[in-house]
Amino acid sequence: MSQNDQQEPQGQQKLIRPTLEKEAVDKMKIRKKERSLVRKIVFAIVTIGILLGVIVGFAGYKYITDALQPLEPESTEVVEVEIPIGTSTKGITQLLEEGNVIKNATIFNYYIKTQNVSDFQAGFYELSPSMSLNDIIATLQAGGSPVPQSSEHKIIVREGNTIEEIAAEVEGKTDFTAEEFLAKVNEPEFLTNAAAQYPDILTEASQRTDTRYRLEGYLYPATYDHMTGNSLDEVILQMLQKTNEVLTPYAEQIASSGHTLHEILTIASLVEKEGVTPEDRANIAGVFFNRLEIDMPIQSDISILYALNEHKELVTFKDLEIDSPYNLYRNTGMGPGPFNSPSEGSIQATLSPADTNYLYFVADTTTGIVYFSETYEEHLQLQSQYVDSE
Repeated sequence: MSQNDQQEPQGQQKLIRPTLEKEAVDKMKIRKKERSLVRKIVFAIVTIGILLGVIVGFAGYKYITDALQPLEPESTEVVEVEIPIGTSTKGITQLLEEGNVIKNATIFNYYIKTQNVSDFQAGFYELSPSMSLNDIIATLQAGGSPVPQSSEHKIIVREGNTIEEIAAEVEGKTDFTAEEFLAKVNEPEFLTNAAAQYPDILTEASQRTDTRYRLEGYLYPATYDHMTGNSLDEVILQMLQKTNEVLTPYAEQIASSGHTLHEILTIASLVEKEGVTPEDRANIAGVFFNRLEIDMPIQSDISILYALNEHKELVTFKDLEIDSPYNLYRNTGMGPGPFNSPSEGSIQATLSPADTNYLYFVADTTTGIVYFSETYEEHLQLQSQYVDSE
């Protein structure tokens, strides 16, 4: 082997070593860049995570804080909520949310647990969206009413309401229709059962066959609580119970009046619509009894409106001719039965009518003052002065 041949590998080594070193340096630079990039990426991810955590945490904090505030701080609305017996805390908070009293049932439920409160009472509660959660908790612990308090759950029978008007009120406040109500008050089986419970007031009414509605006049004007789930029988029996309570103290006076309870309620129903003050009512009752005594028609427009079965501001001469047993212009006596539900005041006036010789009365259409007279001539003069002149 020549000397040149022996020296050639050394030259190659000299050439290869710088190349290898350069490659190693390049690899180190690449790894350094990669590590730097990784650190940057990790830092970015951590930073983003922290920011997201802060944002989510802040949003969660704001969400919870907001949910703990009153639903509508400035609201004056009152909402009635029924809490049935045995309802769980979670169930109560759900009812409050559904009733638009609180913002969030879940948050309120957890809040109650953190406050370590319990002993919530069943019943009907009048709450407001403006109440704080602590106020709501205190109210629920104090206990609600056993019966509804809002007008939405109350059946209002007004003085002088006809049974058809009562039926409309029942339809508006319950799940029963007016038609169902009117059918029930004439249902023989129901009337028999009702008369067995209240024989002192219903014996005659339940047996009559000439009245439009057998319980007309027997459903006392008052405000009645309606509980969800009450049957139609229970709704009507509640009214009859009130009638029985009001009339019981007058039992002896009715027995000695010379008239049946049915007759007293019939005259009282006319007095209810014709007079306002106790004095006027007593005088009007006296007029009606004076007319009955001499077999003179009562001639009340209230009877005509009932016979027509409609509301009118003015009764015409044609209306007076309607063929109906309730027409007290064409028929003598007091008709088949009551024309509406009279108040206790009208019942009292009917049981204690004024002792006069009055046979007529007319009301000033402007002032409402009622003028009474003994003769038809006086009546015409008063009518000309206070009615026809208007």
